[in-house]
Amino acid sequence: MKRIAALVFGLLALAGSAINAAEYPDRVVRIVVPVAAGGGVDVMARMLAQKLSERLGQQFVVENRAGAAGVIGSKLVIGSPADGYTLLYTPSSLSLTVAVNKTPPYDVAKDFTPIINVAISPYALAVPASVPAHTLKEFIAYAKANPGKLSYSSAGVGSASHLAAEMLKSMAGIDMVHVPNKGMNPAILDLMGGQVQAMFASVPGMLSEKSDRIRPVAMAERKRSALMPDLPTMDESGLPGFEVANWAGLLGPAGLDPAIVKKLHGEIVAILDTAEMKARIRTLGFDMIVSTPEAFGTQLRSDVERWSDVVKKANVPQN
Repeated sequence: MKRIAALVFGLLALAGSAINAAEYPDRVVRIVVPVAAGGGVDVMARMLAQKLSERLGQQFVVENRAGAAGVIGSKLVIGSPADGYTLLYTPSSLSLTVAVNKTPPYDVAKDFTPIINVAISPYALAVPASVPAHTLKEFIAYAKANPGKLSYSSAGVGSASHLAAEMLKSMAGIDMVHVPNKGMNPAILDLMGGQVQAMFASVPGMLSEKSDRIRPVAMAERKRSALMPDLPTMDESGLPGFEVANWAGLLGPAGLDPAIVKKLHGEIVAILDTAEMKARIRTLGFDMIVSTPEAFGTQLRSDVERWSDVVKKANVPQN
């Protein structure tokens, strides 16, 4: 009888979940974006919110909660009910923040429910025109021939562009001096001016400059980017597994109903499969990912592990 009762209870729970998902959403859904308005991640979130509103008949509204490297907005979502009415659309700083803090503000594996990783804005290793290297192999040889004489710029201490260069140093066995900046654009300007000899620059940032004073050497994605399809990846150029990029994805608080996850994932996949959305996301400087929730969860965990290892090996100052 106990087994029968447990079975009945389980079936009722599944039925209740299916009903909730069928009715979801029945009121306004808030999408928290933990960065300032106007950037690529924010614009993408608003595009998706508009399309979800049209498809599901309820308003999906974007709320910017910037500050503390995304921690303020992320914690807001963590502390919200796991009912699908407060979601997080975030860049990859979500996992990077864990690696660069002595006391992590959250646990990406336990505090969130991954829904879908939408797109990725790639980085590329770039050099100024004065550096005699056109390939990754040539750059590594050049760096080894000039140990400690090369410098690289970044968007700041603990940024993805900083940790990417430290990962390159470790994997390639080269030595370079870090020159941090206050943002990606000043770092690219230093590269263009020849004040530094390398940096991991955002591809959209490089393309917007349209300058012959900088030269991309290798893409830092695992796959070639549609933004620079002829540029080989670090992986295929001799550093297997090298991957750095600024992704953007949707998550909910821990414990979000799997049926709601499935519904949101399916709707977003359908939205992203349109020519309009593909073109608009490309214009923002992103490559499509469209991952499963499971793959997104794996990405989050691997990001934290990879960056934590880089921080430890390079003795990067932690907050």
